[in-house]
Amino acid sequence: MTADDIDAGLTGEMKEVRDTVHRFAAEVLRPASIELDAMHDPADTIAEGSVYWDVVKKYEQLGIGDSSRYGDDLTPSQRALLHSVVLEELSWGDVGLCISLELRDTIAPWAQGFGRTEAYEFFSARKDVGCLALTEPDHGSDTMAFTEPIFSDPSVRPGCRARREGKEWVINGQKAAWVSNGPVATAAALFCTLEDSKDGFKGGVAFLVPLELPGISRGKPLDKIGQRTLPQGELFFKDVRISEDLMLIEGPDAYPMVWEMVLTLANNSMGQQFVGVARAAYDYALAYAKERVQGGVPIIQHQSVKARLFKMFAQVEAARSLARRVAIAHENGGVPFQHAAASKVFCTQTAFEVASDAIQIFGGNGLCREYPIEKIFRDARASLIEDGENEVLGVMAGARL
Repeated sequence: MTADDIDAGLTGEMKEVRDTVHRFAAEVLRPASIELDAMHDPADTIAEGSVYWDVVKKYEQLGIGDSSRYGDDLTPSQRALLHSVVLEELSWGDVGLCISLELRDTIAPWAQGFGRTEAYEFFSARKDVGCLALTEPDHGSDTMAFTEPIFSDPSVRPGCRARREGKEWVINGQKAAWVSNGPVATAAALFCTLEDSKDGFKGGVAFLVPLELPGISRGKPLDKIGQRTLPQGELFFKDVRISEDLMLIEGPDAYPMVWEMVLTLANNSMGQQFVGVARAAYDYALAYAKERVQGGVPIIQHQSVKARLFKMFAQVEAARSLARRVAIAHENGGVPFQHAAASKVFCTQTAFEVASDAIQIFGGNGLCREYPIEKIFRDARASLIEDGENEVLGVMAGARL
């Protein structure tokens, strides 16, 4: 029995898409990720002539970024399954690049999803590169903790605020260096707080913001231990004026519901992506165990190594099953937040644990940059914090049980 036999529901055409994306991940993403990860200055990763832009060009030529591109002949469940397979394969190649590429075409769909016709037409014509501007220098997961008292605490002073002036909004403040795609984006989905809010973060407002507007500037790309292939950086707003037509949502009645929707979608994607990271770590460890000879035999013949590999194998399979189940349910009418959070927390923790076990199988070699597994470990470690820190997500999901 092969992996294809286990993957019930994949048609021949879906398998062809999977195999095409896998080749792209192996032949384009992995070599590029090694080159980008090794760059000392993160600004070099997105400089003119960087391999990052070659990846973007080839990805756009491939045409598989959004599940809506897979054809009208697929059922919602098939579309969700195929998109989950695509995300896994891309992240198997490199999760930082996968996240960056997936964020590119998000702004116009956000406008469409919120029923903002004028904004949708505006951004569709521009073909923007998107980013999601959420956390702030003094605030992280608390900005999105919609189930917790801190979210509506009036004593909390958010760092990015907006006020209405007639038919315009004026935005001031800063978004932290963790804005994914911030250094390369041309438009942002910006979440900030009403200047006169008496409800803390709950009194929020969200916009779609063209990033060439006067008063917007950027910091340097963030220098970090993991996901160095994902450009992240600060956004600064000084008296930035934006039309009310580009506002998505306003006020304490709607804002928490929007955050629940956003986090459900983001956690759903994170779960699927980090299945790919876990599988990459397992694949590297399995291949190494078959090649590395100690005690006169390949180390896979040693019982402790076999047992560790089987544990890793089972973890990857369990994570994939959860992530795909949640993804399919989400496509078929939505999934409760706690299920999406469970997918994100379980799959990212799995990726981290499997990558750690893979280093153990590599032994001392696993600690060396000469081998790819230490990079995967660093990438996996970052996932326990991004898109909602795992413990905070657990508290929030617990409030929904």
